[in-house]
Amino acid sequence: MPAKPVDPTEMRAAVQAVLPWLRGEADQPERPVLAAAVRLSLRTLEQIAPGRSVEVRVPPFAAVQCVEGPRHTRGTPPNVIETDPRTWLELAVGSLAWTEALDGARVTASGTRADLSHLLPVVRF
Repeated sequence: MPAKPVDPTEMRAAVQAVLPWLRGEADQPERPVLAAAVRLSLRTLEQIAPGRSVEVRVPPFAAVQCVEGPRHTRGTPPNVIETDPRTWLELAVGSLAWTEALDGARVTASGTRADLSHLLPVVRF
């Protein structure tokens, strides 16, 4: 059964709540606020690029499978992207470029399909 579609207004509000932190203007938001921003923006990526060939992990909050291609069914997927919540949100809003995140070792990406550059940002402010 497909996941319930993300309400774009809800996702924008959740991400907007963490923008001051991303800009260095505020302390890290409370865990539930940060979790909502990460989860909703990741689910938006999942909707933008449906599929199951790439797994995007942002511990401890969420992981999604996306991008059309060969389906992974068990074990570690061949295409994995992992990053921390702040880096993911910076990528999601476009304040950090994909290549910059990779070059700075803020993202680990393995596999031939593990490139999200053409899908980012998922929300613009």
